[in-house]
Amino acid sequence: MPRRAASGFSLVELMVTLAILGLLASVAVPFAQLVQQRHKETELRDALRQIRSAIDAYKVDKRVEKPADSSGYPPNLDSLWKGVVNKSEPDAAKKIYYLRRLPRDPFYPDSAAPAAETWGIRSYASPPDAPIADADVFDVYSLSPATGLNGVPYREW
Repeated sequence: MPRRAASGFSLVELMVTLAILGLLASVAVPFAQLVQQRHKETELRDALRQIRSAIDAYKVDKRVEKPADSSGYPPNLDSLWKGVVNKSEPDAAKKIYYLRRLPRDPFYPDSAAPAAETWGIRSYASPPDAPIADADVFDVYSLSPATGLNGVPYREW
């Protein structure tokens, strides 16, 4: 009676397959982390652009009541999306909105925090190298201590 050949994989074949899969996984995980960081950086860049454009639009808008002794910048971030009263309209219910919603800092660790608390605020009177929050919002920056893929800290974007 002829002997049948054994079916299945040998132990060596299984070990080689597992080694190849492990090597592929060790390459894929750092790549996935890099893709995730790049995505967050894109979100941060877009959010900063949206907020800064809204701050600039508020500053030049003549329909917003601004005290004579103020810088003309918004008093807080929430006024950009909650709206401000239009002084040229007699109906106080009509507001001017500069953002549909306030974007969050994607690098802020607490996802439950309100969006306005995820940003660092620089007032008009504060120096650029030591930003402090005061009576207005001249600029925003990320509170993340990390550095971007381009070598620039997120706080300086």
